[in-house]
Amino acid sequence: MTRVCVVGSVNLDAVFTVAALPAPGETVLGSTPATVPGGKGGNQAVAAARAGAQVCFVGAVGDDDAGALLRRHLADNGVGTAGLVTVPGPSGAAIITVDTAGQNTIVVVPGANSAVEVNAGRDAIAGAQVLLLQLEIPIATAAAAARIARAAGATVIVNVSPAGGEETELARLVDLVDVAVVNETESARFDHPVPHRVVTLGANGARYTGADGTVHVPAPVVDAVDTSGAGDVFAGVLAAEWPRGIAHALRCACAAGALATQVRGAGDCAPDSAAITRMLRDHT
Repeated sequence: MTRVCVVGSVNLDAVFTVAALPAPGETVLGSTPATVPGGKGGNQAVAAARAGAQVCFVGAVGDDDAGALLRRHLADNGVGTAGLVTVPGPSGAAIITVDTAGQNTIVVVPGANSAVEVNAGRDAIAGAQVLLLQLEIPIATAAAAARIARAAGATVIVNVSPAGGEETELARLVDLVDVAVVNETESARFDHPVPHRVVTLGANGARYTGADGTVHVPAPVVDAVDTSGAGDVFAGVLAAEWPRGIAHALRCACAAGALATQVRGAGDCAPDSAAITRMLRDHT
């Protein structure tokens, strides 16, 4: 069982289904509103836990009702929350619109995620085999966590999203990264050299680049209903499976990401290990 520590964000998402995503200045009518747990860090932690990893989460929630709900959601999914602190003020939040083709737009309000620091989770970070980071928390915090993990011999995986961080801080973090995970848009903006680079390609799977060259891993073909959590599920499962080999981890992550698109909402769309195994078996 892989020991994964996720240092990252956790949000309460407001999700709206629309016939078509709005253009700038356009108002559209939505339907099927839902409020669900989310945040890239929380989503990835749940995905790794459901895939069979032993997961601890380091982050922050506010002292509001949303914070209690988010803490309970992580615990209910087997994610350790000893490193999740409560700070004064609101928890992180996001507004997500999803169209009938499963495409989405997301606006994130950091809230308590701006206060994430490593002190409460130092032991969990040092005890992990894999540290998984995203950039919805301060980059300085992500870099501090990466230094602790590197000193303990862990693999540092960073989902470089959102990719618009301050370039000087991002450059400091890059030197501590073993694996960078980006989508196609983020890949165009993140040109830093890293030992392992994984580009998610949506329905086309993923592209891996390392010292031995480039490999394309296809994704199973599915009818997507909501893509908003697929990238997070991919990253979480990749972290859970990474110690078992790069090719294996990529196949599992692509299968899990495809399964995630068949469930509405980002926070509860991750498949369990049995579903991933079935998907790999049926689409080999």
